[in-house]
Amino acid sequence: MSLNPDLKTINCTACGAGLDVLGGGRVTTHICAYCGTALDALDGYKALVKFDRLDRPQTPFKIGMKGEILGVEYTVIGLLEHKERHWRWVDHQVFSPTHGYAFLTLEDGHLTFSRRFRKPVAWLSKTIVNRAEKRPQVRAGREVFKYYETSASEVSFAEGEFTWAPRKGKKTHTVTAMSEAAMLSFSSTAREREIYHTVYVDQAEVARSFGLTEPLKAKGTHALQVQKSGANDGFLAKAGLACMAVCVVLGIFMFLQNGERLPTQQRFGVSQLPVTIPFEVTQTGRLARIELQGNGRNSWSFLSVELEDPEGEVLFETGRTLEYYSGRDNEGSWSEGNNWAHLAFFPPMAGKYSLTLDMEEGDLWSGAGSSSPRRMSKMDVHIRTGVSSSFWLNLLALVFGCIGGLPLLRRFLHKRARWRGSDWVEEDDD
Repeated sequence: MSLNPDLKTINCTACGAGLDVLGGGRVTTHICAYCGTALDALDGYKALVKFDRLDRPQTPFKIGMKGEILGVEYTVIGLLEHKERHWRWVDHQVFSPTHGYAFLTLEDGHLTFSRRFRKPVAWLSKTIVNRAEKRPQVRAGREVFKYYETSASEVSFAEGEFTWAPRKGKKTHTVTAMSEAAMLSFSSTAREREIYHTVYVDQAEVARSFGLTEPLKAKGTHALQVQKSGANDGFLAKAGLACMAVCVVLGIFMFLQNGERLPTQQRFGVSQLPVTIPFEVTQTGRLARIELQGNGRNSWSFLSVELEDPEGEVLFETGRTLEYYSGRDNEGSWSEGNNWAHLAFFPPMAGKYSLTLDMEEGDLWSGAGSSSPRRMSKMDVHIRTGVSSSFWLNLLALVFGCIGGLPLLRRFLHKRARWRGSDWVEEDDD
């Protein structure tokens, strides 16, 4: 502990500047904010080493600021900037007379809060990670932490009071593991090792508490960032997927209601076209379906279709194309298209309808590797009544699936964004 826990101010033994003593009795090092000299709080504030003042990090939190973190008031007593290659972040040593020492970390506008972890947990080292065939994990109580990354950082700037002696350029090797809500950092240097427990804190709330005038601008998604879900996301997911399942079941039931095939069945040669096929409809509340089947190969044919109702009025005019291609190449046999088509309609009244078919145009196709072309020479026509369609139920199932799946998709994308920074290759888990 320091020479005098009741000491409130000191003079820097290197430059004489007055310095506030904020950090309580466990402070071992005090780094002058004016000249950058590290002073030994255990030995009369004797000068130890000097930090360069030109590398001051950008942070809105200043030494002496007070604010609440997770319901506890803390005072900022020290600033540390860490760097790993081109990546930099700032640790703020904070102190509470009732809760001791901790770190408030600012990284790309995100704030996290770290304390030493005292609960029993197995140590996770770089060696263990390198030897692992599957993603390593450790258990702390009921919480499971999965390996996230390994890093080697060094202190590039230090100012204020600390419970240890920062050294510029001194390497700290850290293995981190993450659960759904927290992270464990297994940090080691040449002489010591510590475990820190880190959680994400509300940036706006902490900024207001510490009196910051401008909001923090976070970039991207932090690994510990909690997804901002709507109040009804859980209900929407469950209700949407449940309604989708109901629509799917009803759609299957409707699809299986294939109606009744009328005894009117026609097979005729294409040379007989145009032809008129009369058929009787007795069910008016259900669909009627006209099915066309040809026999062409490597050819296409366009048929005109006209339907008259029992009163002789044209109900509709349309067309359908029958085309089928096949052949063989160096990858084997292939085929494309089909020789059938269908159309459906709602009969407005019961009675005798007339279907007129005619061949408007068609042609053969001869391509590399294709089989011998054959024009369509004959056609079968089948008519069904009392048919049920599952189209709208399938469409409704798709809508409900989107409603129920959107919260799940957002959760999946957020989880993937959280783990994007991990250096573990997922293929290793196979």
